[in-house]
Amino acid sequence: MAILNLHKKEVECKIVYYGPGRCGKTTNLEYIYKTYKKQIKGEMLFINTDTDRTLFFDFLPIEFGKIKGCDIKVKLFTVPGQVKYKSTRKLVLRGVDGVVFVADSLRLRREKNIESLKDLHENLKSMGLSILHIPLVMQYNKRDLENTEIPLMPVEQMERDLNRQLKAPSFPASAVTGQGVGPTLSKCLKLTITNLYREFKWGQK
Repeated sequence: MAILNLHKKEVECKIVYYGPGRCGKTTNLEYIYKTYKKQIKGEMLFINTDTDRTLFFDFLPIEFGKIKGCDIKVKLFTVPGQVKYKSTRKLVLRGVDGVVFVADSLRLRREKNIESLKDLHENLKSMGLSILHIPLVMQYNKRDLENTEIPLMPVEQMERDLNRQLKAPSFPASAVTGQGVGPTLSKCLKLTITNLYREFKWGQK
């Protein structure tokens, strides 16, 4: 849940990049960190596990201005995707305000995507949150591998598998090239901040 700090004149919210291991969550945040350097506050911090990485940093979405004279500060997090780090994912999700679900377009990762989305649903539910109501954006990553010999799922199939009931905004993307990374983040920020206005009962001017 977002935190209003009147002393610092900041509204702090949290967006988590969720998805199966090696789907491109870390690469998304690394691209954002490199591309939007002027809007980054502090350093990017890593928590390494045996086979995956969790990272986080503070992001200042200046294009969204202020809320009642308070700066908006967004904490961007990834979660470790490996199954054995379920407790870590749950811990990182605590206090979440918005989610980007990064799905792997590789055909052989279809079941991993579905399992990870189910894991997200269960973890949110255990915190009293609904995946149907939290600000959520779907990203179908690794589209840069189209027209190669690596079998990818069509975006339409990924929509059916993952987004048929959720009907969340979705973006084909390549975290490596940056395609779709900015629009994914921007949409999640818009949904999250709009939700904060309602949550704190603040009207937009």
